[in-house]
Amino acid sequence: MFKTNALRPSLKTVLKTSTVAGLAAVMLSTGIPAAITHSFAAAVKIEAPQVPSFANVVDAVSPAVVSVRVQSRANPVSDDASNGFSFDFGGRGLDELPDDHPLKRFFKEFGGPNGDKRADRDHGPRDGKPGRLRPTSQGSGFFISEDGYLVTNNHVVSDGSAFTVILNDGTELDAKLVGKDSRTDLAVLKVDDKRKFTYVNWADDSKARVGDWVVAVGNPFGLGGTVTSGIISARGRDIGSGPYDDYLQVDAAVNRGNSGGPTFNLSGEVVGINTAIFSPSGGNVGIAFAIPASVAKDVVADLMKDGEVSRGWLGVQIQPVDKDVAESLGLAEASGALVIEPQAGSPGEKAGIKKGDVITAVDGDTIKGPRELARKIGAMRPGTSVDVALWRDGKAESVKLEVGTLPADKEASAGADQQQQQEEQQPSSEKALADLGVTVTPSDDGNGVTISSVDPDSDASDRGLKEGQKIVSVNNQEVKSADDILKVIEAAKKDGRTKALFQIEADNASRFVALPINQG
Repeated sequence: MFKTNALRPSLKTVLKTSTVAGLAAVMLSTGIPAAITHSFAAAVKIEAPQVPSFANVVDAVSPAVVSVRVQSRANPVSDDASNGFSFDFGGRGLDELPDDHPLKRFFKEFGGPNGDKRADRDHGPRDGKPGRLRPTSQGSGFFISEDGYLVTNNHVVSDGSAFTVILNDGTELDAKLVGKDSRTDLAVLKVDDKRKFTYVNWADDSKARVGDWVVAVGNPFGLGGTVTSGIISARGRDIGSGPYDDYLQVDAAVNRGNSGGPTFNLSGEVVGINTAIFSPSGGNVGIAFAIPASVAKDVVADLMKDGEVSRGWLGVQIQPVDKDVAESLGLAEASGALVIEPQAGSPGEKAGIKKGDVITAVDGDTIKGPRELARKIGAMRPGTSVDVALWRDGKAESVKLEVGTLPADKEASAGADQQQQQEEQQPSSEKALADLGVTVTPSDDGNGVTISSVDPDSDASDRGLKEGQKIVSVNNQEVKSADDILKVIEAAKKDGRTKALFQIEADNASRFVALPINQG
């Protein structure tokens, strides 16, 4: 017998043979022995360019920014057969759907049309008691004090019954409404908690320039703390939301849920409060509007102190002065606020301000237009004595008055609702005013004349005059017939005027329109 492993080469022999073979292979390819090494390519790495980062700002301010969740009580449903639901499925009502239709089975099982009463638990009892709280909106906000006062938008909380704020670490805390102001769309909430909250300060937005970097932090689409950046795109934007419009426009991405959230400068100060976006699609297109800190600061302070905002009130209806109006009144430039009508019993009326007056300054500060006047008077404390400069009948005058208190929203609108509605008058005896392109007839109530027709190719038509509207004065002189109008126009021509100022009433509102007058 023999041992099989005697025929096997030793490991040492195998390694030696392999090494020799490997060396031979190297020699065959190169002709000389070469060292055997393992080498790898280095990973790609470049020096990053030095660019601005918002990380430090975000780290500092994020704990002060919260999400705001709003709940309200749903109204109890009625006892009718439909339980308050109304459906249409391709022209068929719910009753006409087959019994095995998924939607019909759903409502039969869970309540609703023709179902049981379990759906009532979502709407509250039927005995007149308030229904259960249900989520209705969500937005953003930020702390402005360590003891829990925070700012958001009025439109976020306006219909709410209960409020919850969610901190950036996910903690949920109940909050109560301290006060709100619909005119500036601001509201203040308060969280009662023993902890000290991280809070932020207001910026001096007068130093903010178009082109400055800003950072928006908020709760878009309920996603929680989200940061976007951009620049201030414009200042002093009027978006038609109210008399105090003076928005900053920013191009940071702002979406639904960002409302009430802050826009910061690079010092971590609140330069504005995100309030609205311009978007045909409903999403961000790079145009957002923020309430400036200078406006918000004073309003928020009043809300924290009194729960409401007391504003000064002049009590006059006003409109801008355009170039045509300025020319018709003999003003050197199109500036100021043209008084359409002083409200009965208002500070303006008591001081002798009349329709057709142009308010040019308040306490020596030039008034460029209605917005400046509204903000100037609104910022004054009721009872403040002011000097109002006027342009009246071709010369400058001045009146002194005591600023009143702006009525609440409902009170302010009540006067307009109680105004007697104007009825369209049928023409009885018409007379053409060829220069103006209109025909008029005396009003039955003796107040002005009613426009019975308008030439579509006339200046009057271009400026919005329509059949049925009233002309109550021309150049601040009351008119009751076509002859009255012609007399005023002839007098204006003798004074070298090329336009006349017409006061037009329509739809319970009044405005002034400057119309060219023929010098021939």
